[in-house]
Amino acid sequence: MFDSLQEKLGGIFAKLKRSGALSEADVTAALREVRVALLEADVALPVVKDFIDKVKERAVGQEVLRSVTPGQMVVKIVHDALVDMLGSEASGINVDAPPPAAVLMVGLQGSGKTTSTAKIAKRLQDKHKKRVLMASLDTRRPAAQEQLKILGEQAGVATLPILSGQTPLDIAKRAMTAGRLQGYDVVMLDTAGRLHIDAALMAEVIAVRDATDPVETLLVADALTGQDAVNVAKEFNDKVGISGVVLTRMDGDGRGGAALSMRAVTGKPIKLAGVGEKLDALEDFHPDRVANRILGMGDVVSLVEKAAETIDREEAERIAKKMKAGAFDLDDLKGQLRQMTKLGGMGGILGMLPGVGNMQKQMAQANIDDRMLKRQIAIIDSMTPKERKKPDLLNASRKRRVAAGAGVEVQDINRLLKMHRQMADMMKKMGKGGMKGLMGALGGLGGGGFPGGPGGGLPPGFFKR
Repeated sequence: MFDSLQEKLGGIFAKLKRSGALSEADVTAALREVRVALLEADVALPVVKDFIDKVKERAVGQEVLRSVTPGQMVVKIVHDALVDMLGSEASGINVDAPPPAAVLMVGLQGSGKTTSTAKIAKRLQDKHKKRVLMASLDTRRPAAQEQLKILGEQAGVATLPILSGQTPLDIAKRAMTAGRLQGYDVVMLDTAGRLHIDAALMAEVIAVRDATDPVETLLVADALTGQDAVNVAKEFNDKVGISGVVLTRMDGDGRGGAALSMRAVTGKPIKLAGVGEKLDALEDFHPDRVANRILGMGDVVSLVEKAAETIDREEAERIAKKMKAGAFDLDDLKGQLRQMTKLGGMGGILGMLPGVGNMQKQMAQANIDDRMLKRQIAIIDSMTPKERKKPDLLNASRKRRVAAGAGVEVQDINRLLKMHRQMADMMKKMGKGGMKGLMGALGGLGGGGFPGGPGGGLPPGFFKR
């Protein structure tokens, strides 16, 4: 997410920080580069112009030019302007209304609307303890109603029974009636989409809106379509009136133009971001945290929140005790690998930590593939419980047996054992030094403790397919 923009802005601000004292010409030249970077990231031209004007007004003032750390001051001003452009504060979904509260999902076909409906319904049910009923109003796309029914079964969320021959308006009214009679808190209405905006689509959505009086009208837009997503949002907002945006495929959007333009163009907040295909791959959109990520400051708060949701507390406490004792066996390593996959893999974790841009580049150069974490888990599963507790038992014949069982080479076993030894050392440091020990251990990853680092560490290609 925002990879190319983060890299370009990082280079621009690194030069500013090295300069010491800054002249007005230095700041103007840097902002010219920022302007180009934003345009290349597919941010709307009027948004870029307004953004640069706001930053320049403050950045060429006396508070920067006479600052002890002028480069840092410019970064702070850009950060604040980014937060302002993205919407200042997080804006979650509001379903605090007399039940059943209707949530109307709108958007073009192929934007991920039906999947997003199921994701939000699951989120409201699991996190907010709401009883949710989903209803598909899409009578045009083949099997659209069946798709929502299947997603409902996967998410454990109720769906309105399918009756053939009904119009979208009829289905919406039936859903609201069922919601009232059956005690549901929220009714999610998944409307039909089109390949492009047309009068019939808008009329249909407006009719449903007027009949159900939704507390939220959420536009689902595909972040990968860039400015097209922004144009669609503006059109829906002008004709239907939306309360917020759900941006899908944010994990695949390296530029970020849609996210950076959406609020400024429509005046409506991005409420949620889809970051994967799974039904729990949905995140709150926090403008300040997004700005931090873009400027390479990391997003430790989101990482901690994600960890709190995915990591088993008792398991974490057990590992913590073993860390302090330096008794980190292969079962513990398998647990850590599984937790890493839940947190988004190595790339996902490092992307949220401040100041690890270079480390991510080293990982890319070493061809690390997070999907291969599963292969390492398979290797450990091919060992006996005794071997997992005491890796020193793995002699040549045992390694051949494990390799055959996991479908890998003996050298892969050796690499895994080397990884285990290094992680055991790292865990010992973390156990002794707390956060200080953690940062020291992470620092070691870039300078010899990880792929691409000189002098050892995991061999290059360890995670290759």
